[in-house]
Amino acid sequence: MNKLIIAIDGPSGVGKSTLSKLLADELGYVNLDTGAMYRTVAFAAERQGLNIDDRSELAKLCKDIVIEFARDGASERVLLNGEDVSAQIRTPEISLMTARVAACPEVRQAMVQRQRELGSGGGVVLEGRDIGTVVFPQAEVKLFLKASAHVRGQRRFLELQAKGMGSSLARTVAEVEARDAADMNRSTSPLRQAEDAVVIDTGDLDISQALMRMLEVVAARHQTSDSAGA
Repeated sequence: MNKLIIAIDGPSGVGKSTLSKLLADELGYVNLDTGAMYRTVAFAAERQGLNIDDRSELAKLCKDIVIEFARDGASERVLLNGEDVSAQIRTPEISLMTARVAACPEVRQAMVQRQRELGSGGGVVLEGRDIGTVVFPQAEVKLFLKASAHVRGQRRFLELQAKGMGSSLARTVAEVEARDAADMNRSTSPLRQAEDAVVIDTGDLDISQALMRMLEVVAARHQTSDSAGA
């Protein structure tokens, strides 16, 4: 079968990272967590004490750092200049910083260029907030995942508790809503659903059910491609 470009978009907490990894595994595709790239830029900026509202500083930072992905069995790691920062980029503080960093046109330009380089050959699953609208508007499969802010906040709250990171449910839901507002209202590549995206509400689905629905969409696209090429 032809190797497709699969774009998965949606707000934080809908299961994009988990589902994109599972989908890539099922299809034998490469998984590219684009959100992790922006998180890593935010983390690098915070570590260096940069002003994240200074576009020139962020532009220079993007030229100076190397972001890579590595897989150890079923585990995927994010590397910043060779250092594993997978855990550090997932804190609530970095989550909030990421929305501001991702709104910087220079950062988006640098990351989008790299994402296109990695995914142009097909056989790749990319997830983020502007994959189907900006990075790969020509993607053969576009999925938009959604769930209510309360459901997503509750999921995040449980994750933080499991990691021993203190927070309240109300605060976590508020952080999710704040991140949504920042993503949807930024001037550069705001979060929005592509017109031809298939919407999947993960609020009432477990991981296996959501994955099955995604596989059905991919299978249908493959059938369409095969019919067109016959």
